[in-house]
Amino acid sequence: MSFHETRFPADLSFGAMGGPERRTDVVELRSGHEERNTPWAQSRRRFDAGLGLRSLDDIAQLLAFFEARRGQLYGFRWKDWSDYKSCLPSGTVSAGDQVIAHGDGVTRVFQLIKTYRSGGASYARPIAKPVAGTVLAAVQDVEMREGVHFEVDLATGLITFAEPPLAGVEVSAGFEFDVPVRFDSDRISVSVASFQAGQVPDVPVIEVRV
Repeated sequence: MSFHETRFPADLSFGAMGGPERRTDVVELRSGHEERNTPWAQSRRRFDAGLGLRSLDDIAQLLAFFEARRGQLYGFRWKDWSDYKSCLPSGTVSAGDQVIAHGDGVTRVFQLIKTYRSGGASYARPIAKPVAGTVLAAVQDVEMREGVHFEVDLATGLITFAEPPLAGVEVSAGFEFDVPVRFDSDRISVSVASFQAGQVPDVPVIEVRV
């Protein structure tokens, strides 16, 4: 997939509106009951980058970024300010934030995930774009050292241990992360007069699967 490991300017994504979406097929039966199903195993996020623009310099920065990505052609990293940590937004990332797997004595490579829980239900979201220098890991609550005990692929979110964790032990991680996205249009329409009057352009951004 055509992807640039470049983050959209974080000061421009701050203030953007967006969040996760799901696709659910709902069939209403003659009895009034419903059958619901989804073709999507994972949620997908959409954002409007235009809402983070505050000045004409911001527009210039946006246009430069858009042109460098060739519109929709190349994906890029996006900081979702409402959800970019393995812990709560007000918390500090720690190696025990997320249980990502249990060892089997053989496997050395694990996918970073973030689990969302409510009541008895949960959703494990694969994290493919961790932020460099933020990834912490632990095996059975013993913190490991990056570069010594494990390595992280920042393009895939795969963490590789030098030695496979023993069978049954808990493997956990903490991290900051970006969302892999692309522009959802090959056109940006900007009116300087409208922008100065308080109307910002629509700049749709959509998550991509990696």
